[in-house]
Amino acid sequence: MRKSRRRGSGRSAAQVDLVPMIDIVFQLILFFLVSTTFAMLPGISLNLPESTTSEGVSSGGITITMKEDGQIWYKSTQVDLESLNRELAAFDQVTYEERAEYPINLEADSLVTNGQIVTVFDILRQNGFSAVNLRTTE
Repeated sequence: MRKSRRRGSGRSAAQVDLVPMIDIVFQLILFFLVSTTFAMLPGISLNLPESTTSEGVSSGGITITMKEDGQIWYKSTQVDLESLNRELAAFDQVTYEERAEYPINLEADSLVTNGQIVTVFDILRQNGFSAVNLRTTE
């Protein structure tokens, strides 16, 4: 048997195989990407009103978005006032008695008039919903 000698100190250089470590890091990245939940927000740009006393609430429930030009969005579907009324009347995820506590998130542009907001509030109350959260920025 023949030994090959290296020049230098006579010690062999230790080598670390990085492939298994890269595989594990890649699997961890995939795990976190798959298991992470993302908040689904509609792609509607709003200029929300500011509030210094606002409190954070959970994002569950129904989201109604109102733009300054009069467009109304129920969840992620554009509706008018009549179809909003129909959608809320047909809402069947909770009983009519439980609707009073079911959260409604109202996102209204800061330039939406008080009359338009009151009209949506009336539609909500006609359909049994009364737990309305107004979305603002701090």
